[in-house]
Amino acid sequence: MSGLRIRGFYSGYPQRKVIENLSVPRLPRGKITVLLGPNGCGKSTLLRALAGLNPAQGELWLNGEELLALPFSRRAERVVYLPQSLPAGVHLHVLESIIVAQRASGGSGSEADVMALLEQLGIAHLALNYLDQLSGGQKQLVGLAQSLIRRPQLLLLDEPLSALDLNYQFHVMDLVRRETRRRNIITVVVVHDINIALRHAEHVLMLKQGRLIADGEPEQVITAQSLAQVYGVRGRIELCSQGTPQVLIDGLVAEPGL
Repeated sequence: MSGLRIRGFYSGYPQRKVIENLSVPRLPRGKITVLLGPNGCGKSTLLRALAGLNPAQGELWLNGEELLALPFSRRAERVVYLPQSLPAGVHLHVLESIIVAQRASGGSGSEADVMALLEQLGIAHLALNYLDQLSGGQKQLVGLAQSLIRRPQLLLLDEPLSALDLNYQFHVMDLVRRETRRRNIITVVVVHDINIALRHAEHVLMLKQGRLIADGEPEQVITAQSLAQVYGVRGRIELCSQGTPQVLIDGLVAEPGL
């Protein structure tokens, strides 16, 4: 079966399980899945576990192959994880860093391919700049280029928009959606902005305290009831002037006795 299937999945630390008995029938190829939930609910832990960077138990099937049974090196050929920030102290040009990522995954594309990708991301002018000279947002865009150039089957992006301005957030999500469809890969993205999920995602997983609360299309998952249950807010979903659903928050859910 193509796609990503998760069954009875646990991950965390020796003293505490963060992700508990998580099961997802299927995350489809060619679509963006957004992972939502409040701070500390296990979003980043889950992404790191899917990438093989956190201990995990259960079943994790990617396009019919059991990932947990693979050596880490073979798993890394199929799964690419982009953390919230790139490692510090790497003294390479932007162009060099992406070529290194490409070769590490066995790719043989040309420098022109790399420059074309940088052009798509709007950072071709930074090709000969050193990584340690870049802003946080520029580093995130370089990290995205490094991830895409490796041509993964499963792309995991942990808050890739956190250092980007509003214009670039839309630009990057449009690019990620386009590349996800074109390459027919599975992309899982952690975001905090629920309206980003409504606008750009085709599938949503919503977590609370390490457990899956809802799984499905954005309009099915992001409802007034789930906003109250997971985030503790009173919200409603309305259409903007362009016909896109958006969340409006009216206040906090009143606690008993208040």
